[in-house]
Amino acid sequence: MTIYQNLIGGEWVGSDATRNINPSDTNEVVGLYADGTVEDTKNAIAAAKAAFPAWSRSGIWERHVILKKAGDEIMARKDELGALLAREEGKTLPEAIGETIRASQIFEFFAGEALRLAGEIIPSVRPNIGVEITRDPLGVIGIITPWNFPIAIPAWKIAPALCYGNTVVFKPAELVPACSWAIVDILNRAGLPKGVLNLVMGRGSVVGQTMLDSPDVTGITFTGSTGTGRRVAAASIEHNRKFQLEMGGKNPMVVLDDADLSVAVEAAANSGFFSTGQRCTASSRLIVTEGIHDKFVAALTAKLETLVVDNALKPGTHIGPVVDEKQLKTDTDYIEIGRKEGAKLAFGGELIKRETPGFYLQPTLFTEATNQMRISREEIFGPVVSVIRVKDYEEALATANDTPFGLSAGIATTSLKHATHFKRNSEAGMVMVNLPTAGVDFHVPFGGRKGSSYGPREQGKYAAEFYTSVKTAYTLA
Repeated sequence: MTIYQNLIGGEWVGSDATRNINPSDTNEVVGLYADGTVEDTKNAIAAAKAAFPAWSRSGIWERHVILKKAGDEIMARKDELGALLAREEGKTLPEAIGETIRASQIFEFFAGEALRLAGEIIPSVRPNIGVEITRDPLGVIGIITPWNFPIAIPAWKIAPALCYGNTVVFKPAELVPACSWAIVDILNRAGLPKGVLNLVMGRGSVVGQTMLDSPDVTGITFTGSTGTGRRVAAASIEHNRKFQLEMGGKNPMVVLDDADLSVAVEAAANSGFFSTGQRCTASSRLIVTEGIHDKFVAALTAKLETLVVDNALKPGTHIGPVVDEKQLKTDTDYIEIGRKEGAKLAFGGELIKRETPGFYLQPTLFTEATNQMRISREEIFGPVVSVIRVKDYEEALATANDTPFGLSAGIATTSLKHATHFKRNSEAGMVMVNLPTAGVDFHVPFGGRKGSSYGPREQGKYAAEFYTSVKTAYTLA
């Protein structure tokens, strides 16, 4: 099989390779992808540093054209790239194509932002002096992305980094290198100068650590686990570099007595189980008031009975496989923990066999859970959801906020009073009313509070807060 190589200094560089396996069919090797070394990573950082002076001063039209070309090609190849994504990560084909379209939209948005770069000219408090406020690119940006959104998350980090004049060293998750390689190939052919974008695939302990150890990496943007995020922060503080972290979530969805039952069930099912629950914005805690609790649980259980778990590429599949054997074990371990903690297994929780061998797990619903149980406090990152019964709105809000995380939160209600109060008092970075907690537009800020996020928001015009540094200049007239 062809070995898909790393891109370093504008050249495709070979090295030892690892196999990328299809979680819907473990007999299929998606491809062989380079396993980068410490030397590869150091060379990529050096190439990015050398390319920075010219790229940081490049014209906005050049950046616009390259980002626009990339977005157009991704959109034109959405079916092909969506199928690749489904094969390597396990999302259903419609979800994978939707994610690919979002990546295209992100590049399209930042192609436009390249033409909207602006500053301020204001008068000084002193006479005959002018003040100019501008944004400068940071320098070499290290990008480390997770496996659960293998094309959208790289897009929403790479596109603004390039838009604002930075150079990039990009390390995707080892599990899902295929879509990342495709994006880098597209951008490379779109006309990026050599060294502006460098791809080093491989292990976090090798590639990621080398990036963290380098004083030449001036900014790190990371999405992944909370533990790794803390290591990124510690290493970045040592080098006095800017860093941005998107980490875990244990997102609540509140369902009040006055909720539209069908709306609440659809939002909960989408949030908790679609994309196999492998979203940092997934609702893994359903906080339900007493008056609607039994009806809601019955309706949600009936909904789960209709969901088809199967090969991600198979028509009619609602939920694909878990991404790999390690994550599957994590999910099943937590299901056993939930049982031992005293929660009631109301639906699912069993491994499934299908026509092709894969990591298939029934969507799992626990009831009679409490907010102190591990299944209600720790991020599982799978199709495992807990229902917590509460007395009223006040208890629901307190329970929703009683978490070390604060990424996304939702409420199902027909009360304008409660919806408004929840939006103002939820301790989450993103709040949804009568909508799934997962799913954010490409042009709005993404991020959370507490243990979920650190640093400036991602996406939209707010991305400039991380990828640039503000400069204030004075001129005597």
